[in-house]
Amino acid sequence: MTNLSAKIGNVHFKNPIVMASGTFGFGHEYGKMYDVSTLGGISGKGLTLHPKAGNPGIRVYETASGMLNSVGLENPGIEAFLAKECPYWENLDTVRIVNLGGGTLEDYVLGAELIQQDADARQRAGTTAVDMIELNISCPNVKEGGIAFGIKTPAAQEVVRAVRRVTQLPLAVKLSPQAEDIAVMAQMCEAEGADAVSLINTISGMKIDVRKRSSVFNNLYAGLSGPAIKPVALRMVHQVSKNVNIPVMGMGGITSATDIIEFIMAGATVVQVGTYNFMNLRAGSTLADELLQFMEEEKIGSLDEIRGII
Repeated sequence: MTNLSAKIGNVHFKNPIVMASGTFGFGHEYGKMYDVSTLGGISGKGLTLHPKAGNPGIRVYETASGMLNSVGLENPGIEAFLAKECPYWENLDTVRIVNLGGGTLEDYVLGAELIQQDADARQRAGTTAVDMIELNISCPNVKEGGIAFGIKTPAAQEVVRAVRRVTQLPLAVKLSPQAEDIAVMAQMCEAEGADAVSLINTISGMKIDVRKRSSVFNNLYAGLSGPAIKPVALRMVHQVSKNVNIPVMGMGGITSATDIIEFIMAGATVVQVGTYNFMNLRAGSTLADELLQFMEEEKIGSLDEIRGII
């Protein structure tokens, strides 16, 4: 029997394939094409305390071996998510992860409190809808001139510490590749009680319309994702996994079973798949089948056999 399962704390993943935040919605649309309960997990669309309309103008642009996005965290807000999406999540047989963002420390804390309160209420009623929080510290700190929380370790530490105090849910921290020292950032997250770290988030990029003589995006810069960033992501996952004792969720340009295996060999416990969801609308199902086939061909009985061997 080939064992594809993985664990982060007490959270059990039937396989290491998790759909990355911002690329899978909350699962409804993809659920019409394949059974999303076959996935290891879903990290839902990034949520903020209050609803956000997102960025005006062009939001996505295809690049060589990837894509740029400037969506701007468009989302319905936490309260609307808990009321309208969680009844659907209650019926999913997969790990359900809330991706939590914020513009201020207070936003993060209040958002985490609402999620925890809802989780407690559902537990009393005998149900669950959220298994884990993924803290997105790549959001700009509006009180510090828009510098992302995830760049400097002290600013990130404030957020991680404050959120850890108000929730008992397993907590993963999503790291920015722009962090001053990503290994030190991950070590801080571990010291502050995070159960895991996930990386990498998108890399800042740009596209210029040479005929209009301006950036394609209203915000000038956008987030680059897809196969183009995989070598950078793989290197950072390897660096972080060698410097922390908590699990790592690796992501960045995964489009095949061999990509998944590379991240596991670099030290990842599970992986997240993002841009590939736009390239293949049945990406999760495809990857799960390919991964099982690869492991059987290579006579790998469990992911534990190869995790972190590089």
